[in-house]
Amino acid sequence: MFLYYFDLALRSFRSARGLTALMVLTIAMGIGASMTTLTTFRALSGDPLPGRSDSVLRVQLDAQPRATFVAGKEPDTQLTRFDAEALLREKHATRQAMMTGGGVNVEPAADAPGALKPFEADVRVTTADFFPMFQVPFLYGQGWSAADDAANAPLVVLGKEFNDKLFGGSNSVGRTVRADGQDYRVVGVLADWQPVPYFFDLNVGRYRKTEGLFVPFGTAMERKLGTNGSMSCWGDNATPHPHEVNAPCSWIQYWVELDTPADRARYADYLAQYSARQHAAGRFQRDPNPRLRNVMDWLSSQQVVPSDVRLQLWLAFGFLAVCLVNTVGLLLAKCLRRSPEIGVRRALGAPRRQIFAQFLVEAGTIGLAGGVLGLAFAAIGVWFVRHGTTRGAQFVTLDAGTLAITFALAIGASVLAGLLPAWKACEVSPASQLKSS
Repeated sequence: MFLYYFDLALRSFRSARGLTALMVLTIAMGIGASMTTLTTFRALSGDPLPGRSDSVLRVQLDAQPRATFVAGKEPDTQLTRFDAEALLREKHATRQAMMTGGGVNVEPAADAPGALKPFEADVRVTTADFFPMFQVPFLYGQGWSAADDAANAPLVVLGKEFNDKLFGGSNSVGRTVRADGQDYRVVGVLADWQPVPYFFDLNVGRYRKTEGLFVPFGTAMERKLGTNGSMSCWGDNATPHPHEVNAPCSWIQYWVELDTPADRARYADYLAQYSARQHAAGRFQRDPNPRLRNVMDWLSSQQVVPSDVRLQLWLAFGFLAVCLVNTVGLLLAKCLRRSPEIGVRRALGAPRRQIFAQFLVEAGTIGLAGGVLGLAFAAIGVWFVRHGTTRGAQFVTLDAGTLAITFALAIGASVLAGLLPAWKACEVSPASQLKSS
């Protein structure tokens, strides 16, 4: 019966081409607008660590002086080097990593492809657990070890794009990279890896490309590599260099991996106890006030998704609702025009449920056509988004999931719009139509 109803729908469309085209265009415009904004929202607010975001958590401690305290205010989002190294040393989590962003000047070797000149590159300064904790994929080699961290080993892991640029994409494990006048031995090369948002360090950019080099934290400090991102310091003019262990400066991001709720509860207790010890020792001026948030809670607390994207999403779905109301009106108008046809079918014995099903199939077919055209509109919309000024727009793409959502939304919306016209159609009285004809 479905194929029969589908054939009837096509015949109906040919007999009312203008009205059908108007309905398809109305649905397509609503679908195109809503899918453009939904695709943008999904890209910018997705889970950057799918399947593991509940087990990876951001640590916050409140080390700032009492003078800057504001009731209800969140603790600092970053840790001092003293606290980060203390937590790392005490190892109360399954895995833990301290990190910050940085930058170096790279001096390509004489045999580098394309006769490269020295250039600047972004660096991720971190510790060994960074790679397994975030499940970073490797193309060649692997990350360094905790023993390498302790020894301040002159090692480096390269991002894929950086390796392509410097070594033509070949296996560069064992080769040397010279940066800021010092040599580093390559131990690994990443495969394609682009977390969106860049959740583990929002200070260097909420939506940005992965850094080109990854260097052990101790090595970077020993060699005095430059860092970037935000830094908050307090104290008098006698404050040591902000990178020193005892400097009263927060500039390090700290993440831990805790597999079970019980582990997370124990670690939260540990943070409270650690804060109490530091408070008793006079380092922390405020009462213990730690935070422990998983990836998605962390992104929500930092309001990562631009507010204008959220507003556009609501406006687009509001526009889709308006389009559906207009489609309902057009379907009702079409139903009224076909009252004689419906009356004849009822008189010949067609039950109401068949009339109802026929008109729902027609509405769904209109939605299918509107989905195809709406997908084209969405592709155009995404192109404009990618070339606009929205943060992270370069990561907005149409994928298979978007394709499925587009057609499901288009067909579902059109069937919803067709419920009232279909009901009105099955309520047509055959006697009145036969009498009037």
